[in-house]
Amino acid sequence: MVLKLYAVSDGPPSLSVRQALAQLEIPFQLIPVDYGKGEHMTEEYALMNPQKEIPVLDDDGFFLGESNAILQYICDKYKPDSNLYPRDPKIRAIVNHRLCFNLSTYYANISAYTMAPIFYDYERTEMGLKKVHMALDVFETYLKRLGTRYAAADHLTIADFQLVNTNMTLEAIGFDFSKYTRIQKWYNDFKQNYPKLWKISEDAMKEIQHFAANPPDLTHLNHPIHPARKINK
Repeated sequence: MVLKLYAVSDGPPSLSVRQALAQLEIPFQLIPVDYGKGEHMTEEYALMNPQKEIPVLDDDGFFLGESNAILQYICDKYKPDSNLYPRDPKIRAIVNHRLCFNLSTYYANISAYTMAPIFYDYERTEMGLKKVHMALDVFETYLKRLGTRYAAADHLTIADFQLVNTNMTLEAIGFDFSKYTRIQKWYNDFKQNYPKLWKISEDAMKEIQHFAANPPDLTHLNHPIHPARKINK
């Protein structure tokens, strides 16, 4: 049975899983989730993922949420010898660390500044900006100390997908991160070396830019945690 991926077209976690599946040449069925219509908030969707978050992988009735876990799972099951998720314990530990770092710090702080104000009733504050620069500074330090071409090794890994797509949201809002020279080079190298994979991110970036200029009305979702922006009509 072909894998099914429930995903949104502009969400960094969804993009990362799509890129891994593409790079590994694993056939899958992409099932778009309409975030604006609240398809992820339904009881039917909750049967697959009680967190009601996106993406979700369906492997013949085995449902898995959390993009990091999905990335690890598809590598382990379908392409266990791929360099995308190396078997060497130390290299894999660094990959796992970068995935955790993205989840806890990089994506957490950056998306709160780039994405949340587009869709929800959040403001871009000085404190939020400080957290973005803190995250960038730490990642710059990791790249400097490790001295590899990519985020966790001298070759592409699943960690790069998550971090690239976080970075993409900065570019989407026109945020200048050029002073972080190692991040800038790593990000541009990904674009140049993997144009087909970058196209997945680039298409999403254009959508984010559109939404930034034309904020969607999500007040009907009644999200339990994130209050929707009030759109002046």
